[in-house]
Amino acid sequence: MPRRGLERLDLLLLAIEALDLHGSEAMVWCCDQLGLSEQFPDRVSLWRSRCRNPLRVASRRGQLGTDEAQALITLVCTLAQRVYPLLRQLVSSREPAELTAQRWTLFRERFSDLVRERFNVRRGAVRQLLDDSEGEGLRRAIVESLLLSAGPGGAARLEASLRDAQR
Repeated sequence: MPRRGLERLDLLLLAIEALDLHGSEAMVWCCDQLGLSEQFPDRVSLWRSRCRNPLRVASRRGQLGTDEAQALITLVCTLAQRVYPLLRQLVSSREPAELTAQRWTLFRERFSDLVRERFNVRRGAVRQLLDDSEGEGLRRAIVESLLLSAGPGGAARLEASLRDAQR
């Protein structure tokens, strides 16, 4: 998988962790439940796959294998389904504007904290994510990608969007 696709997958997983306080535990549990233990037998191997993202502080060289990439896509889609109610609350127009703004602020704070903790903040792309004005659109795009990844056909939609992003 090309570098940009891996960056997006890792950001989607990071957003899930920002939405779900037990997101990292859910990832390990989902890997077991989905039969992905061949690709990710433990949390360390999952972490190593995610560390191929060059935006991370501790990144590893090399491409992600096709099986690993497909497993990450499956994992993202399953976890997106799990946090779907929270995603819908973020984009709902039926909720009071104040409540929606509070939810976005909480998501932004958690997401930014995780980005600062795990990513190289000297990289331009990471600074954009952390910027209040520029990062807003990027965070919204990440949430929308998660929404589209949930449910039947989500894996195909996510895979197609990752391919389109490479062009």
